[in-house]
Amino acid sequence: MEVTIELPDTIAQHLQQQWQDLPRCVLEGIALKGYCERVLTTEEVRYLLGLETRFDVHDFLAAHGVPFYTLADLEHDRETSQHLGR
Repeated sequence: MEVTIELPDTIAQHLQQQWQDLPRCVLEGIALKGYCERVLTTEEVRYLLGLETRFDVHDFLAAHGVPFYTLADLEHDRETSQHLGR
C-alpha cells in the first residue's frame, strides 16, 4: 500500500532540514509507534524497515529509547511461569 500525506511547504522544508530523509523518518515513526503499541511484532518491524536481523531491530529500538524487553513482558513471563508451575 502506498500512503501519501500532504504537508504545508514551510513545515515540510523545516522537517527536511531536521531529517534529510523525511519519508524514512515517517516510516520509522510508524514502526516505533506500532511496536510500542504492540500492533507490530519485531519481525514486522524488521520487514517494514528492511532490516536484516532481529538484532538490527533491537539496535533500532534501543537507538530510539524503546526497550526491547519491558516490565510488562517480565510480568507476563512471571505469570506464565507460575501458571506452568515453574
